[in-house]
Amino acid sequence: MQVRYFATVSRSEAESAYSRLEVAFEEDGSPVAITEIDEATDRWEIAAYLGGGDDAEESFDRREEFRAAAGLAADVEIGREELPDQDWMASVLAELKPVRAGRFVVHGAHDRDKIGAHELSIEIEAGLAFGTGHHGTTAGCLTMLGRVVRLRRPRSALDLGTGSAVLAIALAKLARVGVVATDVDSVAVAVAAGNVGANGVSARVETARADGFAAVAIRRRAPYDLIVANILAGPLIALAPGFRRHATDRADVILSGILTGQAAAVRAAFRSQGFVHVETLTRGDWVTLHLRRAS
Repeated sequence: MQVRYFATVSRSEAESAYSRLEVAFEEDGSPVAITEIDEATDRWEIAAYLGGGDDAEESFDRREEFRAAAGLAADVEIGREELPDQDWMASVLAELKPVRAGRFVVHGAHDRDKIGAHELSIEIEAGLAFGTGHHGTTAGCLTMLGRVVRLRRPRSALDLGTGSAVLAIALAKLARVGVVATDVDSVAVAVAAGNVGANGVSARVETARADGFAAVAIRRRAPYDLIVANILAGPLIALAPGFRRHATDRADVILSGILTGQAAAVRAAFRSQGFVHVETLTRGDWVTLHLRRAS
């Protein structure tokens, strides 16, 4: 049984709650949604689709778990709605509106007719991999990619922890460059490969499974002028030496999956490996870093 837990709050509260819920329920893959209810009164709904236990008893209630994970105040009312069994991840993603970040528009097949001729379309269907563009980290990376590529077009690129391959597809379309897109999760790699094909960039994007930098595909095409990694702060810090080994002199590095309170630690880890800070982009509780390897 699936149960939808939800609350109605302001936009800023909903965006913060969305970021927290994605982190809290990332490992079990529970879908999280954010929806505008009333623009005039700034009312937004934040929701999570959680397992309801082995039976449908009303006594199995995760409202307080939802409240704590979302960081909602004690006076915010939490709703609970039992739902029939179905693929709620696919259902939620199918209803998401297109996301615009710089020249990029991330959308589902149902929104193809809403894409402008001057916009770079990235079509991502509902699947088991993360990365629809709606999270602040993905949107931040897309925006930063546009800025970096406009100033310095790379000759080789790596998307580490590619998820749904949104960033690899964006690079292939914008920079028209070869991209290695890897993920530690074999399911994500399969989803990524499907999305790469659907977007017509299979000739430029090579997908592969990799634990960090440990993959033949990564070594074969190293070093890279541009490395993007939208994962989490802990793995980024641990992998900092690998970034240096696989980056060219003056290579650009774009990092996300970093909470605002973690940015200083990530910057310090990369500074120790010879990377200098260029720019920070903040979206809600998340930051995207642009670093450059010193020559």
